[in-house]
Amino acid sequence: MLVFGKNVFNEVIETPKNIRKVYISKKLSGNEIIIKIKNAKVAFEIVDNFRLDKMVDGNHQGIVIEILDYEYATLEEVIQNDVIVILDHLEDVHNFGAIIRTCEAAGVKGIIIPKDRSVLVNATVMKTSSGALNSINIARVNNLVNIIKELKKQGYFIYSADMDGTNYKNIGYANKSVLIIGSEGNGVSRLVKENSDVIVSIPMIGKVNSLNASVAAGILIYSITNK
Repeated sequence: MLVFGKNVFNEVIETPKNIRKVYISKKLSGNEIIIKIKNAKVAFEIVDNFRLDKMVDGNHQGIVIEILDYEYATLEEVIQNDVIVILDHLEDVHNFGAIIRTCEAAGVKGIIIPKDRSVLVNATVMKTSSGALNSINIARVNNLVNIIKELKKQGYFIYSADMDGTNYKNIGYANKSVLIIGSEGNGVSRLVKENSDVIVSIPMIGKVNSLNASVAAGILIYSITNK
């Protein structure tokens, strides 16, 4: 997988064994980035910006990194945490990256996504998350409803975000909580809602009738972690 940008580089260089090769612009050849690369004993090549432009679609800032594909966590690793976020077929990579960043900032260490019809960890997600991926366990599962049932057995209380629910300010959140955020177009799926304990909503006072998925997730994540 090709990722790019200085912030992403500073994240992935912390685990040099996952780096295949670094491509760096001639304009940065005297930069401290080179020192970090050499100290990490990672293969690198100095190239012109034209080649970097051909490699990736985005502002590479003079650096492109070829890394191993992202290694997803196991469900067992995720359920070691008291607060878990489930993303029910989220599709936008920028929302995914922003939610990962919010989780890290709020101290939430576990995210669950479905294997089908869902965002994956890619270069854009890594860049948008701004270094947060190293602190988050993300698991991919076959069936969200089955996972919800298993989490209930483990003592978790399940909260699904939807417009027709209880005001998030009026809820006393459980010590072991799962927050489910739905897709941008369809929200939380019917079966997932039916297997949730509480439907939680954010009141809309203005003219808009919904919030961006990552914004809604941020509000609700902090309402749970600051209980």
